[in-house]
Amino acid sequence: MKILVIDDDSAVRKFIITTLKRENHTVFEADNGTAGIQMFQDERDFDVIITDLIMPDKEGIETIMEVRKLNPSIKIMAISGGGKVGPENYLVLADALGANATLRKPFSGQELLMSLKLME
Repeated sequence: MKILVIDDDSAVRKFIITTLKRENHTVFEADNGTAGIQMFQDERDFDVIITDLIMPDKEGIETIMEVRKLNPSIKIMAISGGGKVGPENYLVLADALGANATLRKPFSGQELLMSLKLME
């Protein structure tokens, strides 16, 4: 699968990318929603987008809404550790706006791969 990972936390991004590459996925990365949308528009043929929800510049909720306008059928996984209000509220909102799966941080590599498999 060709996967775009959007997360402003470089350690989380590296963990996700390493986990996915071990399973032979082709992985691209962006450190915020604006860069992620640009990459999505440049490449276009991603199978899945994994996006954090709380990021500077362009948050994941905005990113999901924009991606849905560009390609309503692409699979999207929203990830969040929350913020002041906790991840549940953000993940419920992401789900309502069209995320195919949500994952609460911190998560294991196994949880990530399981969620990805359930989206296929």
